[in-house]
Amino acid sequence: MSIQSEYELEQLRIVGRIVRLALQAMSAAVEVGVTTAQLDAVCARVLAEHEAVGAPKKVYGFPGTACISVNDEVVHGVPGERALQAGDLVKLDVTAEKNGFFADAAVTVRVGEVSAMADALARCAENAFQQAMRVARAGYRVYEIGRAVEREVRRNRFSVLREYCGHGVGRTIHEYPTVPNYLDLKNRARLTDGLVVAIEPIIAAGGGRTVLDRDRWTVRTADHSLAAHYEQTVVITRGEPVLVTA
Repeated sequence: MSIQSEYELEQLRIVGRIVRLALQAMSAAVEVGVTTAQLDAVCARVLAEHEAVGAPKKVYGFPGTACISVNDEVVHGVPGERALQAGDLVKLDVTAEKNGFFADAAVTVRVGEVSAMADALARCAENAFQQAMRVARAGYRVYEIGRAVEREVRRNRFSVLREYCGHGVGRTIHEYPTVPNYLDLKNRARLTDGLVVAIEPIIAAGGGRTVLDRDRWTVRTADHSLAAHYEQTVVITRGEPVLVTA
């Protein structure tokens, strides 16, 4: 969507804050022995307390409130009885809807002490997002976001998972434009003042291929290497972008 009024911006801020609160509560609950279903219940409780709903379930029929992916699971992990172990990387991805407005964000959380490589991978995903913020401004082209992300990821000798991209958001989960995490010169659309996008580096320690699990939801790296994910919902302006979920 493209923000047309202060009312729309305020509604987006409201749902963005709810997403942030859910991620904070889930992150605080991450510890050895906690199941992904228990983390999902934390998310569901926070959303219910603020009269919001989990958008993946509402829009796509996803079997959970949040997408929770562990280690080589990249995105769209289905919450269940899997218990977290020390050294895991768990990706918490929350998209919420309230009053017809949607916001989307994700973080990668370390479970206890993790390996140096796992720590570097999680930091790289967030740093790649911060590099993208330098060009997430009105007048730049969409492909410049991908170039910034890919440059940072390659600098750290990790891989971008090209099949999964950022996207427009606001009135539903996935809107125009697609926002690749790699340089795609064909994507020449310009960022405009008020455009709402979810920018989300999705990266892996190994190669860039993914496979879909038998549950038809969970995506994992084909080589079983660790994956990391960082995402915020961003309103494009002529100056500093507005992060409504941060």
